[in-house]
Amino acid sequence: MLLAIIAVCALLWSLESFVPLYRQRGRLRHALPNIGLTAIVLAINLALSFLAASASAHAIPNRLPVWMQLVLGIIALDLFTYAAHVSMHKWPLAWRFHRVHHSDEAVDVTTAFRQHPAESVWRILWQLPPILLLGIPMWMLAIYLALSAANAQLEHANIRLPERLDRFLRFLFVTPNMHKVHHSVSIHETDSNYANLFSLWDRLFGTYTARTDFETLRYGLDRLDGCGLRALLRMPFAQ
Repeated sequence: MLLAIIAVCALLWSLESFVPLYRQRGRLRHALPNIGLTAIVLAINLALSFLAASASAHAIPNRLPVWMQLVLGIIALDLFTYAAHVSMHKWPLAWRFHRVHHSDEAVDVTTAFRQHPAESVWRILWQLPPILLLGIPMWMLAIYLALSAANAQLEHANIRLPERLDRFLRFLFVTPNMHKVHHSVSIHETDSNYANLFSLWDRLFGTYTARTDFETLRYGLDRLDGCGLRALLRMPFAQ
């Protein structure tokens, strides 16, 4: 999976050079802290994978056909991922860690895994209930995480997609144009488009916005801008 993540990142990094949504200067300087956090996040996910493995081993046996288990498992995992994301915006303590992700003022493919390590742990904990309740095996979780990682990089990538194509795809999936609104400096827009893979969760729970005015959209957080790796790790503990 690691090689696949690197390959997708390299592809999207290249596309950002040819069809950028915004012209971006100092791309490498901006990317370095994000890449540092990415390495930490991936290491934590690997280290804590035993939690998911243990939960899967003790899950309630599922007697449904394999294809139905896969469909229901991915839907359930995505719903709980949506809930985890919303909780990080609504709970002040969790938001202190999640704002590391939102503080990026130049959203691109490297922003995808710009997460504080504590946020990674929080997300993993939210995966355990569907695993236990539905008997989701590890191979199925691996498929969902691979899809999630690929789409996370795509939806953050600084690439320009045809508006019609984006609007067609977002009837079912979270698209780059849809997700970038979530990174707006405007609180009203940040408090929308939380979904991970399937856009239906935002439509179902009333958190969807169709805004795509990239002429006025500005990323980041007021009074909180990009900084080095150490500063990002300390950010949740700063005032």
